[in-house]
Amino acid sequence: MTEEHAFQRRLTLFDSTAIVVGSMIGSGIFIVSADIARMVGSPGWLMLVWIITGFMTVFAALSYGELAGMFPRAGGQYVYLKEAYNPLTGFLYGWTLFLVIQTGTIAAVGMAFAKFSGVLIPAISESVVWYKTGFFKFGPVQLVAIGSIAFLTWLNTRGIKEGKKVQNAFTSGKFILLILFIVIGLGFASNLPAINANKAIFWSPEQEGSAGNDLPLAGMALVAAIGMAMVGSLFSSDAWNNITFTAGEVINPRKNIPLSLFLGTLIVTILYLLANIVYITALPVRGSPEGADIAARGMQYAINDRLGTASISGIFGNYTVLIMAAFIVISTFGCNNGLILAGARVYYAMAVDGIFFKKVGILNDKGVPETGLILQGFWAGMLCLSGTYGQLLDYVVFAVLIFYVLTIFGLFRLRKNRPDVERPYKAFGYPVIPLIYIILALTVMAILFIYKPGYTWPGLIIVILGIPVYFLWRKK
Repeated sequence: MTEEHAFQRRLTLFDSTAIVVGSMIGSGIFIVSADIARMVGSPGWLMLVWIITGFMTVFAALSYGELAGMFPRAGGQYVYLKEAYNPLTGFLYGWTLFLVIQTGTIAAVGMAFAKFSGVLIPAISESVVWYKTGFFKFGPVQLVAIGSIAFLTWLNTRGIKEGKKVQNAFTSGKFILLILFIVIGLGFASNLPAINANKAIFWSPEQEGSAGNDLPLAGMALVAAIGMAMVGSLFSSDAWNNITFTAGEVINPRKNIPLSLFLGTLIVTILYLLANIVYITALPVRGSPEGADIAARGMQYAINDRLGTASISGIFGNYTVLIMAAFIVISTFGCNNGLILAGARVYYAMAVDGIFFKKVGILNDKGVPETGLILQGFWAGMLCLSGTYGQLLDYVVFAVLIFYVLTIFGLFRLRKNRPDVERPYKAFGYPVIPLIYIILALTVMAILFIYKPGYTWPGLIIVILGIPVYFLWRKK
C-alpha cells in the first residue's frame, strides 16, 4: 500500500498551525526566564535573548518552508536530510530523535503535566515515592506522567481525525488563556517599583559570581552569557518543525506546511515576548534567594522558577498557584498530544526505508503508524521512570542545533545539486536569512562547546553511536 493511499489527508491550514503552536507552547515560557535572568541579570538583555531566539525560530521556519514544498512526504526533517546529503545523515537524525529528542521531550512535558496536576490534586505528590533504586524512581507523579502519555498514545492510534480534534481544542484553549494572562498581567500586575528598578539596570548585565558577588558582564563574557542563556529559550521555542513530520496527512502540503510554519512560529514568538514584558513590569529582574517576599526574590529567584505564578500573585492572591497550575496542565497536555502525534511519522518513514523496525512502517486501519506510536510511548515512559530526561535534553541541545544547521545548509546543496526539483515555495530572503540562522546557531554552538562542554559531548556521542547502528541495520 503506498503512502498516498494509506495516509488520510485531514490536516487543514488551521490544524497544521495548531500543531506548530501547540507543540511549541508547554510549560517553558512560565519558567525558563528565571534562569535567563540569572544568566544576564538585566531586563534589556533578557528581552534580547528572547528576540534573538524568536528571529532564529522564524528564520528557520521560513527556510524549512522550501524543503517542505519540495518533499511533502511523511518524515519531514528526516526526509530533507536524506535528500540533501545521504541516508546515513537522515538516520542519525531519526536515531537521535527517537532516543532522546522527541521521547525525552515527551517525558519532560509529561512529568511537568504530572507535577502541576499535583498542585491541584495533592495526592499526586513528588514527595511520595513507592519504589526507588539507582536512577529508577516510581511514585504517583511518574504514574500520572506515564498514564497521560499512554492515553494520548492510544488516542492517536484511533486516527489523525481524533488526534487533530484534541490538538485543536487544547491549542485554542491555551492560546486564549495565554492571551488572558498577558492582558491581565499588563493591565493589572504592573508594579511601579519593579518597573523603576528594572529601568535603572535595563542595559546593565551582570551575573552572580562563584563567591556570591555580582559580576558585570561585557565583551565576550556577555556574548557567552547570552549564548548559554539561549539554551532555555531555544528549547521553549522548539518542536515547531513537528508539522513537517506529518506531511503525508496535510491537505495541499506544498502550500499549507510552509504557511503553517511561518504563522505558528510568528504567533508563538509574539506571545513569548509579550509574556516576558509581563514579567519585567510585574517583578524586578534581580533578587535574592533569601528574599522575604516575591518582590525581594525577583525574577531570578522566583520560587521553583515559577514566574507566571509570581507575576500575577498580587491579583489573585492564594488562588494564583491553582490558576497557573491549571493553565500549565492544559498547556502541557496539548503540547504532548502534538509531540506524540508527529514523532511516530518519522519512525514510519525510517522503517519504510528499511532502517528501523519493519512493523513501524505499517499503518493500521485508521491510517496511522500504531506500532511507532506505541514504541515511542513505551520509551518515553521509561525515560519518565529513569529521572534522567532533564539531563538528556540538556545533553542533546548541541545535537539539535547541528541537525537544524545541516538541514538549512541542505537548502544550498539542493539549490546547486538539484535545481530542477519543483519548488512551489522558495525560502524567503534566500540566501541571507538562511545564512543568518546558520551563523547565529553556530555561534551558540561554539559558546556551548567552550563554556558548557557537558552540553556538547554527550549529545555528540549519542549521534556518533548511531553510525554503527545504521550499518548494522542496513546489513540486516
